[in-house]
Amino acid sequence: MNSAWNYHSTAHLRFGWGAAGETGEIVRKLGLDHVLVITDQILERHGLVEAVTGPLKACGIANTVFTGGEAEPTLGAVLKALEVAQQCKPQGIIGLGGGSNMDMAKIVATVLKHGGCPTDFAGEDRVPGPILPVICLPTTAGTGSEVSSALVFTDPAKGMKVSCLSQHLRPVVAIVDPELTMTCPAQVTADSGIDALVHAIEAFTATDFASFEPFSGKSSVYQGANPMADLVAREAITLCGRYLARVVADGADREAREKMAWAATLGGLAFSNAGVALVHGMEYAVASEVHVSHGAGNGLLVPHVMRFNLSAREERFAEIAGLLGVETHGLTTRQAAELAVETVAGLSRLIGIPQRLRELGLKEEQLPKVAERAKIERLFRTNPRRPLEGDVLGILKEAW
Repeated sequence: MNSAWNYHSTAHLRFGWGAAGETGEIVRKLGLDHVLVITDQILERHGLVEAVTGPLKACGIANTVFTGGEAEPTLGAVLKALEVAQQCKPQGIIGLGGGSNMDMAKIVATVLKHGGCPTDFAGEDRVPGPILPVICLPTTAGTGSEVSSALVFTDPAKGMKVSCLSQHLRPVVAIVDPELTMTCPAQVTADSGIDALVHAIEAFTATDFASFEPFSGKSSVYQGANPMADLVAREAITLCGRYLARVVADGADREAREKMAWAATLGGLAFSNAGVALVHGMEYAVASEVHVSHGAGNGLLVPHVMRFNLSAREERFAEIAGLLGVETHGLTTRQAAELAVETVAGLSRLIGIPQRLRELGLKEEQLPKVAERAKIERLFRTNPRRPLEGDVLGILKEAW
């Protein structure tokens, strides 16, 4: 039994409207004279790249811009960014965009510092030491990558997404400016927002730190639910319940944009300490077979995994119902817990998340292969109910 827990976070979090305009000052205080900005062409067209490079130039900081970022980044895109980085030799990396661009910034900073190939760092605690300074500015409200210890890219050799987890991967600065999310399209807003909710739910219902068992002889970035992670997860769930549907319905709603930006950051702090679990493992496997955004895949799967986990975390699920605004007075714990599942499922439907795996183009005969690929031990260990043989396939069939 563990009697102590840890909590890690980004060293410097700057949050609020106009914060992106301070990028130059913040980078200058880090002592960096030249940075590589990893972003994409869509953000460049919307003027968001200039919103960051302008303040850099104003502070006399040289910058090189790589606009080859892509949704659900592949190893190929990472290698292209790495090639640019190796040519310009920056002192630090700025990740501007959704989780994909921020994750690319992290892995490029890792390889620049330690050499090797990006895939060398796949897995848990494979980064040997500090990486080049990474500064992240999210333009979506969902992944929490700006504060997390994780990154994801697709490895063609394995045919699926791989994760790198290390405390060294946390950005030195997260600049969260809700203004950068104002041009985010409705469906991307929905996919990102449900991702933030899933992060918070999985963190809040994870195996408790006191009974969490890391791999034998190895440290673990994820450590199970703990009081500090619970605190931020609760607030993230509450904010998603109040503002997610609202911001999808009206992207010009500045209050909703701000609250969801905060929810995403809180969700990142929650899951990067407590952990994500079976939803994420299954999404990685589904995405290896069909094209789906990470958030949409998580949003589709989360009600089904919640039903599977309900018996192991009834009280936590009952509390989630209340956090989402459900009136639970007079209900049994079980009834309230079941309402939490239905409320999350209803929210997912309301904001346009696909509801069935068949809608993504996944064939029924592919389900056994997906179930096998979803067996990611570090995520099974965090899940509050340990999946047994056949359980994952059963969940997939229900979701199909």
